[in-house]
Amino acid sequence: MSRAHYKLEELQERYRLLQGGHHVLELGAAPGGWTNFIESKLSNKGGLIAVDPLPITAGAHTHVIAGLAGSDEVDQAVEAILATWQGLDLVLSDMAPNMSGVRAVDQARAMELADVALNACQRWLKRGGNLALKSFQGEGFDAWVRDRRAEFKKVTVSKPKASRSDSREVFVVAQGFKGLGDG
Repeated sequence: MSRAHYKLEELQERYRLLQGGHHVLELGAAPGGWTNFIESKLSNKGGLIAVDPLPITAGAHTHVIAGLAGSDEVDQAVEAILATWQGLDLVLSDMAPNMSGVRAVDQARAMELADVALNACQRWLKRGGNLALKSFQGEGFDAWVRDRRAEFKKVTVSKPKASRSDSREVFVVAQGFKGLGDG
């Protein structure tokens, strides 16, 4: 199993993000390590939308969308699927920028990807729903996390044991979406 699988498994054990009947949007799904884990936790009443421009290994009941998360084409495809669901219970993002080696540029790109996941929450996440995303500690990260506290009941930063100790990678787990405009 992949390191990514173990990271999500640890987040699941700690935060109980996935439940059988949940409807989940997975951003940055390739190659499919998280996808396989999510599928194993969902019942036939749940559903999974997996998004990535790269090929994703997924089961027959997963809706795979090839494209960049946040693009108009992908958003339209997600909305078409959501027309038969009552919104999302969970948005998961394992998206990461292609690293250039220039820390300030890489961090800015990582924060842009965090905003893509946040936008998905603001558009489609049910009140009470959850967000879990990979990000990197650096410029703008602390303010981004602090701002999420206005939108979610609980926001935690976690570094799974499966993450490399020398990596700035962390996961933001935001639970209990309040909905837009609520304090």
